[in-house]
Amino acid sequence: MGTAISLDLADDLPAATLHALAEETFAWLRAVDARFSTYREDSEVCRLDRGELPLAEASADLRAVVERCADLWRETDGYFDAYATGRLDPSGYVKGWSAQVASDRLLAAGAVNHCLNAGGDVRVRGLSASGEPWRIGVRHPWDPTAICLVLSGTDLAVATSGVYERGEHVLDPRRGAPARGLRSVTVVGPDLGVADAYATAAVAMGPAGIGWLDRLPGHRHAVVTDDARLLHSTDLPLTD
Repeated sequence: MGTAISLDLADDLPAATLHALAEETFAWLRAVDARFSTYREDSEVCRLDRGELPLAEASADLRAVVERCADLWRETDGYFDAYATGRLDPSGYVKGWSAQVASDRLLAAGAVNHCLNAGGDVRVRGLSASGEPWRIGVRHPWDPTAICLVLSGTDLAVATSGVYERGEHVLDPRRGAPARGLRSVTVVGPDLGVADAYATAAVAMGPAGIGWLDRLPGHRHAVVTDDARLLHSTDLPLTD
């Protein structure tokens, strides 16, 4: 996955059950990494990109992801583009998607109170161990030791895309150049994979992404611009 992943299980379940659920979650995420990593020569996504693996012979997960990325390309007017770098790289959807699947599986298994954090893409369900709604800090895009917002909720998918960790890695696919104008974009919605892709698309759009996010149904957002302005939806679930 190329990032740190943490899991907080807050249900009062037997320790052996919690341990098994955690092991199953991380086994799934390791399998996703092996299949979708763009850094592993033997991964399915790299083999597909090189033409060594026909899409019809790929796994059901890879076929579903490629199809969903095509849908997201249309939904974002081409700004979410799994081929923006010239090769297949669905990472802007896969990280959030895989964490969403893991959360759905935990919920189905009876772990109704949990928080899964995949490198800043966060899926929370239910309540924390304190019995309170989960609190999710959004990293300050210039100070790695600080946060700029704190969100709170019991059923949230929160994805953040920005240029503060990996530099200008998000490309504007129309210009074929690094996106400029937005330092950080956080999208809150019902599905983490979709929120992840929308956040990436908004960064790629630059300042025009703010208006696009304002018109996006069923989602809320927070944006930090390159000139240090903080803009967000009026109904963003903020807390002190």
